[in-house]
Amino acid sequence: MTIAAALADAIAANGIPGAVAMVGDRQGVRETVAIGHRGDGTPMTPDTVFQLASMTKAIVSVAAMQLVEQGKLALDAPLADLVPGLADPLVITGFGDDGKVATRPAARPVTLRHLLTHTSGFGYDFVHADMARARGAAPVPGTLASLASPLLFDPGDGWAYGISTDWAGLAVEAASGQRLDAYIADHVTGPLGMADTHFHLEKADKARLSGNMARGEDGGLVPFPINIGGGAGEFISGGGGMLGTASDYMRFVRMLLNGGSLDGVTILQAATVAEMMRNQIGTLRAGVMETTMPALSARVEWFPEMRAGWGLGFLINPEPGGDGRAAGSCAWAGICNTYFWIDPASDVAAVLLMQLLPFADPAALATLSAFERAVYDA
Repeated sequence: MTIAAALADAIAANGIPGAVAMVGDRQGVRETVAIGHRGDGTPMTPDTVFQLASMTKAIVSVAAMQLVEQGKLALDAPLADLVPGLADPLVITGFGDDGKVATRPAARPVTLRHLLTHTSGFGYDFVHADMARARGAAPVPGTLASLASPLLFDPGDGWAYGISTDWAGLAVEAASGQRLDAYIADHVTGPLGMADTHFHLEKADKARLSGNMARGEDGGLVPFPINIGGGAGEFISGGGGMLGTASDYMRFVRMLLNGGSLDGVTILQAATVAEMMRNQIGTLRAGVMETTMPALSARVEWFPEMRAGWGLGFLINPEPGGDGRAAGSCAWAGICNTYFWIDPASDVAAVLLMQLLPFADPAALATLSAFERAVYDA
């Protein structure tokens, strides 16, 4: 069965409105598939714009590593001088009878390596109950106050998915002297020709934007307009603010598959990309995400049969995955069920973009699984 036929069957069987998928290798794009509609009956097209949400993190990680190459950032230096909000971090030790959080000073400062590997101790409120409880009332999205939080553990002592890459984006700004959106446009998306990938919805792109859906009380999908991390605010969300197309993101992942270069443009040195794709967290286990908001994200445990690692921006499966990807592949996703993976051993880069909540919805995961199997069968 072709990739297109397999994805069409999966979309129909799982009740997904639509998707755009692409498969590439070091030489070019092998397949582009647009199936179904954008939630309102408008057909999906290869140039449909999606909220990439946490797929932004890999792009910001690349930007940070460019500055490491230039000596403007260091992976293991304390960041407090550059990013004052990271000074004097506190770690949650418990909660009093009155519900008030108890804390102590962290054993060590937060570094860029901690942020890029999600070992900083910062989490997300919708994943970590203790972080939500410690912060009390939900902070206003887009405010710097929304990044202020005690840590779940001492930096380097655990893995927790959260706001670390938002802090990394602030470090990129401080080290480069540019706003995050301008830096990435000048040094990553611009040089790669990713003309449809931005932190803010461009006027020309609105007609191509896919609507977002959510599970209703009856289990069916209903329109659910939401802006993940974008728009006006006190900071630019390096953790989830970008929108873009499958073809643009394919250029990004093919650049990484090619060791940092694409079509004559070098974004990173090959040694830097190799380091990003190497497990950085030792025996810690990455990829387990609980949930405090099931309507936003289901509980997910990536590769439960193995101890998944994390590089400088990606989840890494240390053993072959059940649907085809080889050991050492790098991957991540966005909360509206957008996914990518990079498989250097098999010379595969793949992108699958859907637009529905909750994250890790069983129907979306089944579609991802069917797509991956089809990629390797092909």
